[in-house]
Amino acid sequence: MNPNPSDTAHTPRPEPAPEPAPDPVAAPAPARLPVGRLIGVDLARGLAVFGMYAAHVGPDPSRGGITGHLMELAHGRASALFAFLAGFSIMLITGRRTPRTGRAGRQAVAKVVIRALVLLALGTALTLTGTPVEVILAFYGLYFLLVLPLYRLGARPLAVVAAGTALVMPQLLYIVQHALPADGAQGVWAWPAGGDGIVSLLFTGSYPALTWLPFVIAGMAVARLDLTDAVVRTRLALTGGALAVLGYGGSWLALHLVPGALTKLSAAAWGDGGSAASAWWSDTWGYPDGSTPAGLLVASPHSETTLSVLANTGVAIAVLAACLVAVDAFPRFHALARPVIAVGSMSLSAYVFHIVGIRLLGIEELPGSPLHVLLGFVVAVTVFATLWSRFFRRGPLEWLLGRTTKAAELVR
Repeated sequence: MNPNPSDTAHTPRPEPAPEPAPDPVAAPAPARLPVGRLIGVDLARGLAVFGMYAAHVGPDPSRGGITGHLMELAHGRASALFAFLAGFSIMLITGRRTPRTGRAGRQAVAKVVIRALVLLALGTALTLTGTPVEVILAFYGLYFLLVLPLYRLGARPLAVVAAGTALVMPQLLYIVQHALPADGAQGVWAWPAGGDGIVSLLFTGSYPALTWLPFVIAGMAVARLDLTDAVVRTRLALTGGALAVLGYGGSWLALHLVPGALTKLSAAAWGDGGSAASAWWSDTWGYPDGSTPAGLLVASPHSETTLSVLANTGVAIAVLAACLVAVDAFPRFHALARPVIAVGSMSLSAYVFHIVGIRLLGIEELPGSPLHVLLGFVVAVTVFATLWSRFFRRGPLEWLLGRTTKAAELVR
């Protein structure tokens, strides 16, 4: 067994070897995609990158109309897709279909730890620059560390853990947030000042680990499956659709059936405020401020509720299933999608690129930029990724991160 599986591509049959679809923050991206590679995962990552761009430098969804609705579809769902694919990446490193054992397993675990620490440092550094973006990378690194003990589990146990955490963690987060001091964490718990301390990463930040781990664990469960099998892909698509309906539909029913829920939420919202009638799927109405338990009934992005986690997990699974099918079943679509696939294969570089771009352009209002700004970011990163992938196997930051994890080879 190859002790460094994320550096080379494999065909998943006849042996259950891991297909090295690039880790969104670490794994290399061969310029020539070999047969058997799950490049649909790259496509999903590329869509997640564009979704993050839309959420940050796109027009404000509250403007309404077709553009506003399209922008709103990206809010919260793109970052959930990133977290879902983080779980997929962990399994690619540690053994997708079969966990690595012995020395290879120890080295794989060391690679995950190294990458997690680098992401924690990089995410914190970007946050300390004062960027208006709520940087996900430090949270992403913490997710890696927290779910690593689960990497030996099979698809079914992982799915059970993902479901259990989705049902329990949002309620626990609600309790913890109300127990925390009103002025936030103090001392070492708030270090570094201006960055995301441990309390922020776990409980109070934009992507609190307590309610985002279900996405990661669900991605780990899906990664265990034989994703080249048409039946498995069909079941994934149906499961994703069912979870989305359960989450969004359940929220809509709860908000309309629980007496006074909409009234309490509208009064307790912060942000744009107004009616909470769209809280079952959109955050244009604002956010629940935590003063009423009715906030646990919404499924809007970043509401950190069970219904929101179920819905966004469903969307992520459905998007991945659609991407896997599309690139294999439609050769012409595959050819057209190659630029997006290239972006997905170096998504760490693409993500950092847009944060640096926002800083250099002095963009402060997020979202709220004109549509042409979003299109400029998308075109720029797509052209760069397409050209870069013609000459190099990895994105620039992916290469640096890969070099950093070489230290894992010292593990015996």
